[in-house]
Amino acid sequence: MKCLFNLSFILLSSLILLFIIIPIIGLFNGVGFFNLVEAFGDKEILYSVLLTMKISFYGTFFVLVTGLPLAYLIARNDFRGKAIIESIIDIPVMIPHTAAGIALLMAFNRGMMKDFFTIFGISFMDTEAGIMIAMMFLSSPFLINGAKEGFKNVDPKLENVARTLGAGRFSVFFRVVLPNAQKDIVNGMLMMWSRGLGEFGAVVIIAYHPMIAPVLIYDRFNNYGLIYSAPVAAVMIAVSLSTFLVVRGLNNKRSSF
Repeated sequence: MKCLFNLSFILLSSLILLFIIIPIIGLFNGVGFFNLVEAFGDKEILYSVLLTMKISFYGTFFVLVTGLPLAYLIARNDFRGKAIIESIIDIPVMIPHTAAGIALLMAFNRGMMKDFFTIFGISFMDTEAGIMIAMMFLSSPFLINGAKEGFKNVDPKLENVARTLGAGRFSVFFRVVLPNAQKDIVNGMLMMWSRGLGEFGAVVIIAYHPMIAPVLIYDRFNNYGLIYSAPVAAVMIAVSLSTFLVVRGLNNKRSSF
């Protein structure tokens, strides 16, 4: 019975893994090695990929600074309205991305909000700032929820012991809580960063230019077809997947010590 159980689970697991892997293999096989090498030498493709990675990183860093306190407060406290706040955090996951782009455009590119940011020389239509808020809005739940689960896994007794030894609240947070929740926080950052890399719907509403990789893929596919868009997709996947695997591997290795 145990063998049947394991075999059935392995079979089902293999099906979903193949479903994920086969399109990736098909993409690289269809592009071909020499076309992929040539694509890595295309300045427009490299600029677009690096721009995508850079802006997604900036957005992830901003949410890291502002979202960790929120995640900690939710993880450590029970208060009236907590369920509402958790629901608000999850809203971006539930709404269509094009709708999110329209909402962001309405909020930040008109009226008082637009006037406020104009004072600081910030505009959102067809700018990197516009791309960043689109990425942040739709991917921030991954970091906040990941950090929240990490904080929940840290035993409050560790904080209490540190406090009894004379450590202040900030010292306890940075020297006790964060190191113990590090793995979940880094994984949440990776999920947010990688989700930002793939954002298209909201970005294309706010900022078609400068072209991030998903928009460049769409633009080339729409104007020139599959043969010109596939290499962009292959380069984007290769670069982002390599970075993702290296960072996650280092994080898991460090957490195992």
